[in-house]
Amino acid sequence: MASSLNKWLFFLVLSVVLTSAKPADHPFHVSVTEINHNAGDKNLEISCKIFTDDFERILSKNYKAKVDLINPPNKAAMDSLVKKYILSHLSIQINGKPVALTYLGFENDKEAAYGYFEVNNTISASKIDITNNLMYDQFDDQVNIMHVIVGGQRKSDKVSYPEKSASFSF
Repeated sequence: MASSLNKWLFFLVLSVVLTSAKPADHPFHVSVTEINHNAGDKNLEISCKIFTDDFERILSKNYKAKVDLINPPNKAAMDSLVKKYILSHLSIQINGKPVALTYLGFENDKEAAYGYFEVNNTISASKIDITNNLMYDQFDDQVNIMHVIVGGQRKSDKVSYPEKSASFSF
């Protein structure tokens, strides 16, 4: 019980830091990926939250492009970079089978950028395996928090560089 309470508190503190810190203030590097199985629509809804300044830096470095996610002069070009990066660093298996993530778009909320994806035709999801190495090519202290919700049941885990895999059973 104490272990799960400590784990929950850790995730809560990191989530608060990710949403409230100013870009230059964050002392560690965190992303939050949330996956929700929408049984009614038979979809998996996915959001990836990353500090905007860190995300712009890695996109610029990896793709040799001028990146502005806050006020993009060319939204389509930024969409392409966000999609390409996240799809190359995040993969999901449902019930042991890899699934294709469909990119929906991105947006900014204060200091964080969100990338949105979905997986269609997910009738059941009793086991979800995630490979998540977002921002590992930028930071060796990166922590990636994952929240997965299936049937109203929420489970959370984290991976810290160099770990990249987590599994959730429902």
